[in-house]
Amino acid sequence: MKIRTMKLRETHAAADDSVCSILWASDLGHIVTASSSDNAICIHDASAPSNAPKFLRNHREGVTALALSPNSTCLASGSLDHSVKLYKFPGGDFETNITRFTLPIRAVAFNKSGTILAAAGDDEGIKLVNTIDGTIARVLKGHKGSVTSLAFDPKSEYLTSLDSNGTVIYWELQSGSTLHVLKAIAPNNGTDVSVMNILAWSPDGELLAVPGLKNNVVLYDRDTAEKLFSLSGDHLQPICFLSWSPNGKYIATSGLDKQILIWDVDKKQDIERQKFSECITCMVWKPEGNALAVIDVKGKYGVWESVVPSTMKSPTEDIPGLYFKNSNGLLLFDEEEEPCASGNLSDLNEDSHDDFEPLRRKRSRKHSSYDDEMEDVNDELETVSKVETRKKAFYGHKENLSGRSGSRNMMVTAGTKMQEPFQPGATPAQPGKRHFLCYNMLGSITTMEHEGYSHIETDFHDTSSGPRVSAMTDYFGFTMASLNENGSVFANPCKGDKNMSTLMYRPFSSWANNSEWSMRFEGEEVRAIALGSGWVAAITNLNSLRIFTEGGLQRYILSLDGPAVTAAGYKDELAVVTHISPPLPTNEQILEFRVFNISHGSQPLRGLLPLTPGSNLTWFGFSEEGQLSSFDSKGILRVFTSQFGGTWLPLFSASKIKKSEENYWVAGLNASKLFCIVCKSPETFPQSTPKPVLTLLDLSFPLAASDLGADNLENEFMMNNMHLSRIQRSIEEREASGLDCTLLDDEAFTVETSLDRCILRLIASCCNSDKHVRATELVKLLSLEKSSRAAIKLVTALKQPNLAERFNNILEEKLLSDKKENIALPDSKSNCNGSVKPEVASTKFFTAEINRAAETAVASPVHIFPSTSNTRARNAEEPTKDKNGKSEESKTMTPGRTIDLKATGKGNANGVHNAGEATKATKVDQLSSSRPSNPFAKSSSHQGSSSLFDSLKKTKKTDIKGKV
Repeated sequence: MKIRTMKLRETHAAADDSVCSILWASDLGHIVTASSSDNAICIHDASAPSNAPKFLRNHREGVTALALSPNSTCLASGSLDHSVKLYKFPGGDFETNITRFTLPIRAVAFNKSGTILAAAGDDEGIKLVNTIDGTIARVLKGHKGSVTSLAFDPKSEYLTSLDSNGTVIYWELQSGSTLHVLKAIAPNNGTDVSVMNILAWSPDGELLAVPGLKNNVVLYDRDTAEKLFSLSGDHLQPICFLSWSPNGKYIATSGLDKQILIWDVDKKQDIERQKFSECITCMVWKPEGNALAVIDVKGKYGVWESVVPSTMKSPTEDIPGLYFKNSNGLLLFDEEEEPCASGNLSDLNEDSHDDFEPLRRKRSRKHSSYDDEMEDVNDELETVSKVETRKKAFYGHKENLSGRSGSRNMMVTAGTKMQEPFQPGATPAQPGKRHFLCYNMLGSITTMEHEGYSHIETDFHDTSSGPRVSAMTDYFGFTMASLNENGSVFANPCKGDKNMSTLMYRPFSSWANNSEWSMRFEGEEVRAIALGSGWVAAITNLNSLRIFTEGGLQRYILSLDGPAVTAAGYKDELAVVTHISPPLPTNEQILEFRVFNISHGSQPLRGLLPLTPGSNLTWFGFSEEGQLSSFDSKGILRVFTSQFGGTWLPLFSASKIKKSEENYWVAGLNASKLFCIVCKSPETFPQSTPKPVLTLLDLSFPLAASDLGADNLENEFMMNNMHLSRIQRSIEEREASGLDCTLLDDEAFTVETSLDRCILRLIASCCNSDKHVRATELVKLLSLEKSSRAAIKLVTALKQPNLAERFNNILEEKLLSDKKENIALPDSKSNCNGSVKPEVASTKFFTAEINRAAETAVASPVHIFPSTSNTRARNAEEPTKDKNGKSEESKTMTPGRTIDLKATGKGNANGVHNAGEATKATKVDQLSSSRPSNPFAKSSSHQGSSSLFDSLKKTKKTDIKGKV
């Protein structure tokens, strides 16, 4: 047999021997490499190796392990930095830190469906992680040394593991128990981390190959773990890596003797070999073809073509029945098996457009303890409904041991998976850099990991009023935080030997010592946290909402309807967002929001959360005024309003203003401004250093291009209407609670005044554009009588007599219909201060006010329109004075109904009389030269110029004192 040599291409420079990894994607177009001496993962173009690779630099230290999901759509990596990360493949987009250990990672492996990732290393224990939602399904313990290799049985019944002491353990996935422990059957590498023991299952799952103690490969039985035979040849030193060909007919082995041998398993002899200048630390067969990709301890890689002699069967011919090849040559599962949870199997349906159903990803059940039954894929396959043809989608369904059943949804691509949970205001961790755990309108919390622990700092935007908070050393590895005026709360994912997740509350000040507290959850992981007035909330992977008091008392535990997405708090209100179903085939997330009032123990709001099609939720919280708000990845801000029975209004669209090189990262909002940080593309989040600068953007509805050319006025009109609706809702709530509404009444009057000004300007624009119908619609929306008169004067000045006549008729109709409102007013809603019985107080108070106001106003007839804000006093018009100080309205009689204040002294309707049609509208609206040009401006004269509202307030105080 001729011994050949081949040159390798340098990709990871390493001065010392390193553990390197190599993968060949099933699409045949990409090769992935990594090295324990380099924190970068390289994705190479297999067809053009001279092209520069794509680098993924998300790890802080060297990468020790790689794994691809069976259909090559998800890449997993383990590192010396103790983390396991997931990426989209082949794009390389970082998805998540799926889990962390306290010591370096040595091995990662996907199960056949890609729904479970096994990870292990120098820590005691093998973690089985659900790749869909990141939950820890099980931790397997039994090894005494570092676990260097993991392999799932292709039939999904067993997991096998090998440690540095040479011990192999068979694990039963369903129960998590050990079936067989084979001690010291492989070389004992001790603490030498440059050499890794490896094991591998044959593609049909019948044989387990393990390096032997005699520079050979030993094969063990699937079920009994008995030694069947060995492959012994010309390796002069121990075998450090082995790899089965796709059809299971050949095994490639590399040894410390710097050579690779190719074995014919049936004949139990080596058929080919290749010499190298360095030891080969990893190899992988080409999924379709006769080639082997290799990488040595110095980080150099290459492809060995024509590995198997052409006279022998191809290494991809007659692949076992667990797999089949599609028209593109990709290895896929046969029709009785379940596709990878994150895979793309769209070619199965390429000829069946009529009966196509989207494949959807399976959602794993949550577990309350490690003793629960493990969701192994084999058990799922037994209950999956068989389909008659590959051209139809299949849906998994399995009965839970507790009797519950749930549909299991498989997904087509990584783009259609359910959105992962996130914490508003947090940014992803970056190696060696400080990042935000929380950033909101009050301040920020930042952290930076260093040598196994983190340094946390809390800063307030207003340093003059915010408390001084000392820095904190974090030994838990917190990944999320929430901040308000009273304190901060932190949480971390599961970690440590006991797989604990920790929740910690840290008050800024307290009358008692030792007021800081923490809670730990075994087998349960915190996904989102929120903070409010006197409460702390945490949502876990078991869909549990846990609510604690500020002192640490466990108050409530609620079960949510689906996996958590995020949460936010504001005073007594807690808002939670959850999934209620898998995404639609159009890649639309189906999310639900719920608002809980913690102090009342109620749920005032619940409904679907709207998102722009194809987007994810990127921020969720409350405005400074307490309005629930959301922001999605398409740049649309929505605010919840009570209008139309409760709905979401789009108040900002980034596409309307943003430049192509900018992205907006939201920090919060108030009634008129969006507070965000502008990030330069392709960055989507800010760096914590230097301190980012907040940008204020105006809130505006995404209006259509109007033929009126007054977009700003139309937007102002809609914004004022929205604010007025919010104030009305607040007034109603305070009235119902018997609380004082004076400040809200004043605010509502101010908004109504501003709204009327805006409407008048819109009417002027309509007149200039000959949009008379629209102008007529607008005048009907005016709140104040004075505004209606100003509108009549405006259109008269613009020489629109027809509009003036129409406006005058509308005013008459308002006054006529308003008579009933004013007569019924004494029996209307109660006084806001709640000090007197509502019905009695309303009648007596109003009658007394009118009597006293009549004397003050010198019997001036005043028109009162019904208030849209339910503020009785503010809607009374302020009489206009002439030069002599007399009431302007006492000199003119407006056509239609009027209220004579003198005549209403007895509080009945007799004071309402018909004035007749004495004058024309233009004559009616003649104003004194001393009247201010602004119809909303108040007279500067104090004598006799107080408004009806002021008079009512004064007489109310007098009346109440008299009763007391």
